[in-house]
Amino acid sequence: MSAPGCTLGAFAMTSARFSLSLVGVVGVFVAVLAAASLWLVISDPVKVATGVQAATEGNVSPLVKALADVLYDALQGVLKYL
Repeated sequence: MSAPGCTLGAFAMTSARFSLSLVGVVGVFVAVLAAASLWLVISDPVKVATGVQAATEGNVSPLVKALADVLYDALQGVLKYL
């Protein structure tokens, strides 16, 4: 049993829950980004090849735009069913 004025235990629990939540959110984000990348490679390999070539020249925006388009289309498809 803790002392009435001791709040360190409650802070430690809150910090642990926050860190687990943050790790979960980052994990979901990475999984979605990986799935979108894989889908883009399968569905439009020419766009990926062009984006990778542009990325090697220092311009990352075509690849990021292609990933954003895939995620946007997927979100539209999910929202259509809701």
